[in-house]
Amino acid sequence: MKTLSLPTREYIDILQAQSPLAEQAGCFTTEQLNIIYKEKWFNIYVPQSFGGLGLEFPEAIQLLEHFAWIDGSLGWAVTLGSGANLFIGYLHSNIVSLFFNDPQVCLAGSGASTGKAERADGGYIINGKWKYATGSAHATAFTANCILADNTTGSFIFKADEVAIEYDWNSMGMKATGSHSFVVKDLFVPNERLFYIDAAHAVLPDAIFYFPFMQFAEATLAANIAGMAGHFTDECRRIFEDRIRNKTLAVEQSSEMLEFLGRSISIIEKNRDVFYDALCELWHLGKHEKNWDIYLLNRLSFASKKMVRELLRIVSQLYPYCGMEGADQGSTLNRIWRDIHTASQHQLITFKQPISANI
Repeated sequence: MKTLSLPTREYIDILQAQSPLAEQAGCFTTEQLNIIYKEKWFNIYVPQSFGGLGLEFPEAIQLLEHFAWIDGSLGWAVTLGSGANLFIGYLHSNIVSLFFNDPQVCLAGSGASTGKAERADGGYIINGKWKYATGSAHATAFTANCILADNTTGSFIFKADEVAIEYDWNSMGMKATGSHSFVVKDLFVPNERLFYIDAAHAVLPDAIFYFPFMQFAEATLAANIAGMAGHFTDECRRIFEDRIRNKTLAVEQSSEMLEFLGRSISIIEKNRDVFYDALCELWHLGKHEKNWDIYLLNRLSFASKKMVRELLRIVSQLYPYCGMEGADQGSTLNRIWRDIHTASQHQLITFKQPISANI
């Protein structure tokens, strides 16, 4: 993987300094959004010919992990926003012109098929409610899945002023993502607003538009968990060193704490290596022909899920060593803990049954 241009120290300082304000407001600050727009982070997959960064998938994943390390809400919102802007590769050219000429374009939406689309002359009548639309406060458009007359599912894109936002995001973490519900009632949209997120319906040539969306989603969310877990261990190290420096612990307790932290960091790095090895091999062997080996796809799915499970376990085991700073809702470590446990409830990274290594 080639060297990637990560956010500067100046940007990191601004983004992190604004995080408590964004959490309190329930949306990103103007300073944070200005950086995101300037650096085109919502458009990391959008081809350069359309004004985006046009990153290859492993580079994008590395960047998303770094965003999540900076701040959980930031990483999640950029991941979901850029993942929705990926839909440029499946949209009719007229729709691309309508929605993507805005340099601040960011699509918010839901993958749940909780809407209904009824055929009408020249288009569809849409009704539905969709929950957890990350980035609804700054979104310029919304996308949603609807059940069609033949009981298949299609995706639609709406203008921001065509939806009603219900401000119901009240989770313990990821507060700044503003992941509210939105509603559409008896809305007519033309036929060209219907699209399908599938390689067979891709209209742009870049390999990312032909990559299976399930593994795409799993990898992007796993990268967020990795970033937050890495930041959590960094905060743990600072807290542990402060407690040792202030001599608030016995020597045996200090040794146990540091030893466990060291083992935890090693486990994180091992899982990250396996994850990135699986991702890079799959991408580089398949990108030219836009053909993805099923064994390598399953390997990436397994690596993504296993990394998430292992890292969540580590965070839970480290937390009791952090003292009252871990329980202080105003502390950075507590915000990371709340963010990572909120993120862990996403259906793609919730473990309903043991994962299998038989791939």
